[in-house]
Amino acid sequence: MLRFLRKDNSHNEALVFDNVSSGLKKMYREKLKPLEEMYKFGEFHSPILGDADFDAKPMILLLGQYSTGKTTFIRYLLEQDFPGIRIGPEPTTDRFVAVMHGDKDQVIPGNAAVVDPDRQFRSLSQFGNAFMSRFEVSCVNNKVLEHVTIIDTPGVLSGEKQRVDRGYDFEGIVSWYAHRVDLIILLFDAHKLDISDEFRRSIGALRGNDQKIRIVLNKADMITNQQLMRVYGALMWSLGKIIQTPEVSRVYIGSFWDRPLHNDENRDLFEKEQEDLFREIQALPRSAAIRKVNDLIKRARLAKVHAYIISHLKNEMPSFFGKQSKQEELVRNLKGIYTHISKTYQLPPGDFPHMQSFQDKLKDYDFTRFNKLNQKLLEAADSMLSKDITRLMQLIPTEEQQQDQELTGGVFGASAAPAPGAPPRYDPFTVSGGRGVNAGADSHEWIVMEFKDEYDAIFRRLGPVNGKLSGSQVRDEMVKTKLPNATLRKIWNLSDVDHDGMLDQDELALSMYLIRIKLTNNDLPEELPYHLIPPSKRGLGDDLADGGASTGGAPTGGASAAPAYDGASAPTHDDRFDDDDDVMVTTTTKAYTDPDS
Repeated sequence: MLRFLRKDNSHNEALVFDNVSSGLKKMYREKLKPLEEMYKFGEFHSPILGDADFDAKPMILLLGQYSTGKTTFIRYLLEQDFPGIRIGPEPTTDRFVAVMHGDKDQVIPGNAAVVDPDRQFRSLSQFGNAFMSRFEVSCVNNKVLEHVTIIDTPGVLSGEKQRVDRGYDFEGIVSWYAHRVDLIILLFDAHKLDISDEFRRSIGALRGNDQKIRIVLNKADMITNQQLMRVYGALMWSLGKIIQTPEVSRVYIGSFWDRPLHNDENRDLFEKEQEDLFREIQALPRSAAIRKVNDLIKRARLAKVHAYIISHLKNEMPSFFGKQSKQEELVRNLKGIYTHISKTYQLPPGDFPHMQSFQDKLKDYDFTRFNKLNQKLLEAADSMLSKDITRLMQLIPTEEQQQDQELTGGVFGASAAPAPGAPPRYDPFTVSGGRGVNAGADSHEWIVMEFKDEYDAIFRRLGPVNGKLSGSQVRDEMVKTKLPNATLRKIWNLSDVDHDGMLDQDELALSMYLIRIKLTNNDLPEELPYHLIPPSKRGLGDDLADGGASTGGAPTGGASAAPAYDGASAPTHDDRFDDDDDVMVTTTTKAYTDPDS
């Protein structure tokens, strides 16, 4: 157990952190929660947190107008139905559904879910019975849900339907979730880009959580390539008027369901967009701890500002007469109060709450009942931000290494490890499967053999000595491709499989093939895949590691990277393509020194 000890002047006790989650709970209970309770923070902003909020798995919130594919998106991720699922062109999902992991499939009604101390939904009870009847937890035994929880929402209404009163505070519930989830996905239908008034207000309820928002243009296979360009432009124009940020929102384009594509001319685009989005979802469990720390820091800064505002309003109120008129004057002059507090206490203007919504909430309170400034509580919050959080951050790398947080199952699959001594298994259905560096991965023959005659002619023309080409000879040939030196340097390092500072006939052929891959707009690998290693070099993994003779076969453990010397024998400098000049740089290895240097 890692312990960080610190004396706290306000409580005069030491803090002990077992892990990130317990540390966050302890800091919140002792340093921040008292400040929030004294100044009614939960009534103005986000409700008081409980232990379940810190222990909860990462959550994903899906939000969009009806029939944009929210529920279908969840089914696509899970690759199975969940209890209570309803899919249709009409507004079928009429409730908030938390899709969570459970040992058995069941639906837990809202009133039962919010009283469960092990679930993070207890503070939802503030929205009343009208909402409780429209909230449920759907438990399903699915591997994806072992690491994340997905929140399905009712379709946002449009047209005449949005005149109907839902009976509960829809935007308030969206805001409650927005402050607690790790990722917010806004779904749009490629055929229905109009943003209704209710959807506009719902997006406004996400204020302060812009960094969590990802936008999905769904059902994009239903339109042609030309129509897709126009739809994308129209969506960006509409979003620019609602999401008030200078940055361009990231939009993922695709069709997230398991049916055949109607128009597959953009298939490659859809696959790449899907891979990017799923990579973000898969990263949620690994980065959950740092996000919880970040959210607590943001909450603490807002709580401090809130305390200054509330105490200032209390101090400005008269003792006897004119209380109502003074209170109305203070609400109208809230902008000036923000400026005064910001300058007096040196608080960043970006930490202050949204002025209009804060003014609306203040109208319901009697300022004389507010508490005066408690310096002791503010100092406790400051010490948490300046000292405790910093020390807690030191636990995060260790905790991430100790926990297996790989999100598998459902659409993410489960990559089975290859047998010992065998090459990695080939997946032909990755985005680049069968193309670029992955071409030939499932072939019994070395893919470079297809162009071997052409590359062998280059090798003979360059004039090898003892079956080898020096770096200077190869460099002159490679720079003819006009690729940047950094790219050519990477190709050289990948091609010099035996690390002797020269290229033999197979290694030269490999370098030319890698150049071909790059010139056809494909990315180079960070490590040489097993299927690209020349057959004559595939036994060098044990040879270079042990300093003995080649044993043949695949590198130990099916390693896909080209073998390298250990630290004692590795080249001190293997940069054949320095930008400073056109001469070769000396390469020193245990076995060889380039005579042309």
